[in-house]
Amino acid sequence: MKAKAVTVEQVKQRPIRLAVTDKRAIRTQFGALCYRVREGKLQFLLITSRGTGRWIIPKGWPMDGETPAGAAATEAWEEAGATGKLSHNVLGFYAYDKGHGGDKMPCVVAVFPLKVKKVAQDFPEAGQRKRKWVGRKKAAAMVTEPELRAIILGFDPRLHR
Repeated sequence: MKAKAVTVEQVKQRPIRLAVTDKRAIRTQFGALCYRVREGKLQFLLITSRGTGRWIIPKGWPMDGETPAGAAATEAWEEAGATGKLSHNVLGFYAYDKGHGGDKMPCVVAVFPLKVKKVAQDFPEAGQRKRKWVGRKKAAAMVTEPELRAIILGFDPRLHR
């Protein structure tokens, strides 16, 4: 009898427990690739970082008692005012160096797709960031991380309905 392979999609995410360590020691973040389809064209919602103003996706640290995808959705709301249909399937990972108190801290971001249904005008970080809907090629050109660029270029919304 052949053993059945388990894929990421078949594994149910569990909430993270942070009681044993500081969440920043993990250096893992969760991001939301916010997207929509308008007039048959795929668009991505990018935001600016608060520090450097570079174009990024909403992302942040693990949250106690929340799943990784749930944390990504919370960041999409707080940083971009975006809410919608969340998928718990990881699209991929990218790495970047986060400036932290004058030091550079290497971070890895797990990216989850979020099909945006609503974009609020009033949200927690509204006055701190710019946001912009752009097409696939423009989004890929605007982000600086090569792995994030590859995630954007390879994204197929039909796989996340």
